[in-house]
Amino acid sequence: MKLSHCLVVLIIAWFSLLGCVQAVTLDVNEGNATCIKANLSASFSVTYNTSNGTRAAQFPLPDSATVDPNSSTCGGNGSSPWLVAVFGPGHALGLSFSTNGSLYSVANLTLQYNLSDASVFPDANSSGVVTVVSSSVGIWAAVNTTYRCLSSIPFPVGGATVTFSDMRLEAYMPGNDLSPTESVCAADQTTTAAPTTTVATTTAPPAPTPPGAPEPGTYSVLNKNGTCLLAHMGLQLSISYLSRSQNKTIRSLVNLSPNVTNTTGSCEASTATLSLTQQTTVLNFTFTLNSTNNKYHLSGLSLQADWADMAAAFSASNASLSYLRSTLGHSYRCNLEQVLAVTPAFSLNTFSLQVQPFGVTANKFAAGRGVSGGSGPDGHSHHRWLVSRWAGADRPHCVPHRQEEEPRWIPDDLIETKAII
Repeated sequence: MKLSHCLVVLIIAWFSLLGCVQAVTLDVNEGNATCIKANLSASFSVTYNTSNGTRAAQFPLPDSATVDPNSSTCGGNGSSPWLVAVFGPGHALGLSFSTNGSLYSVANLTLQYNLSDASVFPDANSSGVVTVVSSSVGIWAAVNTTYRCLSSIPFPVGGATVTFSDMRLEAYMPGNDLSPTESVCAADQTTTAAPTTTVATTTAPPAPTPPGAPEPGTYSVLNKNGTCLLAHMGLQLSISYLSRSQNKTIRSLVNLSPNVTNTTGSCEASTATLSLTQQTTVLNFTFTLNSTNNKYHLSGLSLQADWADMAAAFSASNASLSYLRSTLGHSYRCNLEQVLAVTPAFSLNTFSLQVQPFGVTANKFAAGRGVSGGSGPDGHSHHRWLVSRWAGADRPHCVPHRQEEEPRWIPDDLIETKAII
């Protein structure tokens, strides 16, 4: 009887735990029209300090959460659409959106939590409201479609983690109900027999033309003080995806064209982002600065693409990278071709690259560090770098070597097909 009683207690506790994460419906309205709708479940994990060390608080987005009418907006006049849900004493979850006319995405994911809430943060040795933000989280969909992701997906946000599940979301809505056509996240596509995104049937395209080296472009991000991020580079996407016309997985090379690419981004004290949009392709860079040693690096890359020959929309991201390392007050340069491996299905090839995500003055690059031989966009000559094969990559990349060595090239041999968009 004691064993049976224990089992009953465990079962009740288990179902109570499952019931903690509940589905919530959130709408942002303007007049009688709905511009943002979200049906989702969310949970949060926050590490906080106590007098005895650190502790992890885990709590859900309750079904009592409501849309904050003062912070939520449909956007317009240069402002972004925002969905802000408030709950408990001072907690909030916010999503801002952006669009290029073909795709929309979550531009910023914001979590606000109140350390003074002892029911969530017992024994916290500090009080007050903390706000953490993450950009380029990889939530995106084609305009006039619903983003659907039933899988449980965690998103790092500062020192916290936001986990979404059972998510159906749409911004820039044409009507008051979620669009019946869905853009399905990559995690759901691994368990579904076929993608649900509706695409018109087209004739199989002719064999693609090899793109060659991409045209370098100059990209910049502005803040109130002027240019805060500056980049000059040629960019080539290397992607593995299921081809609709060939009915198999292929690997394609695609060049970004600077003259048809839109640039957005943000600059914070220790984080800078650059987002490049070309039609139905969105490439996001995240740079991180270590304020202790004044070193910065490329910490995150994400890509969303929805090309005509793709059987399903493509999405890939990695927020744990360590590329393009340099020192505050210097730019990073590499004139030779580099491969930045992001996921097994996606790598980014860079050409004639120079980037400075922090400490830009007078809208110009500072001297380069960690670069290839020869001259770059600023006309200066810098240290030479060796180009060598990196395991699993399909292009050479730059690694440091002794200055007296000459750069050498390693041929590529893994390209199946190439295309230009």
